Amino acid sequence: MRIAIQTIAYLWASPYTIAGIAIGLILGGRFQRVDGVIEIHGPRIAWLLRHMIVPAQALTFGHVVFGQNQSALDCTRLHERVHVRQYERWGPLFVPMYLLFSMILFLRGRDGYRENPFEIEAYDAEERV
Repeated sequence: MRIAIQTIAYLWASPYTIAGIAIGLILGGRFQRVDGVIEIHGPRIAWLLRHMIVPAQALTFGHVVFGQNQSALDCTRLHERVHVRQYERWGPLFVPMYLLFSMILFLRGRDGYRENPFEIEAYDAEERV
């Protein structure tokens, strides 16, 4: 039963996972698999993460985590694994819901990143360790 549930979770998140793998290949990233998650880093990925609207050390797409470098992947692993689980729960709805929460918060004059419920869950997991 556990294998069936995990398979469904991978399939539900697969549109973003496939996109993440494609982006990693296009950008010439270095791939590694850690605990069922593909981690990718490299100079072009680092550049993109540094130049996003909210610069990031790492970013999750389904079962793919992009990091500026290996150290960033190591430091953010727990936080990003929470996002992986969120993709497993929300599937294709994750990114639209994340952006919707951010936009609503921003329009209310609040922090669309730190006050986003998805980020709150990830940061709470870090604090518990």
